[in-house]
Amino acid sequence: MITTSATVDYGFLREIVGRLSQNVLDPSRDYLFETRLTRLLRNEGMTQLEELVEHLRIRKNPSLERAIAEAMTINETSFFRDGRPFELLRTELLPALMEARRLTRTLRFWSAACSTGQEGYSLAMLMRENFPSLTSWNIRIEGTDIRNEVVERARHGLYHRIEMNRGLPARNVVRYFDHVGEDWVAKPELRQLCNFRQANLCQPPLPFHERFDVIFLRNVMLYFSQETRRTLMAGIHKLLASDGILFLGSAEQPSDPSLWNAILAGATCHFRPRSLP
Repeated sequence: MITTSATVDYGFLREIVGRLSQNVLDPSRDYLFETRLTRLLRNEGMTQLEELVEHLRIRKNPSLERAIAEAMTINETSFFRDGRPFELLRTELLPALMEARRLTRTLRFWSAACSTGQEGYSLAMLMRENFPSLTSWNIRIEGTDIRNEVVERARHGLYHRIEMNRGLPARNVVRYFDHVGEDWVAKPELRQLCNFRQANLCQPPLPFHERFDVIFLRNVMLYFSQETRRTLMAGIHKLLASDGILFLGSAEQPSDPSLWNAILAGATCHFRPRSLP
C-alpha cells in the first residue's frame, strides 16, 4: 500500500510528466499520482511517493521517468466513441474518398493517441461491415500511443467484457471477436488491418512520413500547452492528404485556424487542410 507524506514534492513529479509527455497537470489533481503510480512503486520496491522523488533527485533514471509520464497519461476510450464521426464517414466521407482513390486503391488512417486500440478497430469494423469492396484495397490503420502497455494490448486486440459492452453493437461482437476465457479477442481479419506502435506526439518528428487520408486526434490536445498544440498541429497538417479529413475532440479546435477549414456536417465537425501560400 502506498503511503504519502506532506513533504512529497508533487511539483517535481509534474515537471517530469510535462517534460516527457507535454501533459500539463493542475496541482488540484496531485492526488492522481497516488493511484496511478501504485504498481510502479511496488515494482521499484518502494512504498512512498517521497521515496520515488528522492531516488530520482539523487540519480537520474530516464526509463523510470518515462514510466511515470506514461502512467499519468489519461487513456479513456471505447468502441465507436462519439459515434457521429463514424456515421459521417460511413454515409459521406468514405464514399467520396473511395471515389477519389479509385485508381490507387489505397487508404491510410491514423488513430493518434490510440490507447488500447478501440478507435482503430472501430474503423476496421466500419469498413468491413459497410464497404466489402475495400477487401481488395490496400488499407492501413495506424495507431500510436505514448504508453507501451496500452499499445501491447491494442496489438493483441484483447478486451474485457466491460470494454466490449461500451459502444459495440452485439452483431459486431459475434462477427469480429472470439470469446477466449473471460475476454474477447479481435479476429485476424481486423488485426491485419491495424498496426500499433509506441510514439510520443510531443517529441518531433512525428512517427510517419507518408500522408494519411483520415486522422483521428481526439481528446488529446486538451492537456497540452498552446505551444505544444501549435507544433503538433503543424506536423499533422503536413501528414494529411490535401483532401484528407481530420477529426478532433468535440471541445477542441486547431491552434492555427489559418491552416484548416472547419466543416460542420452530420452533427459533428471535421477539418480539411488549407494549402499553404
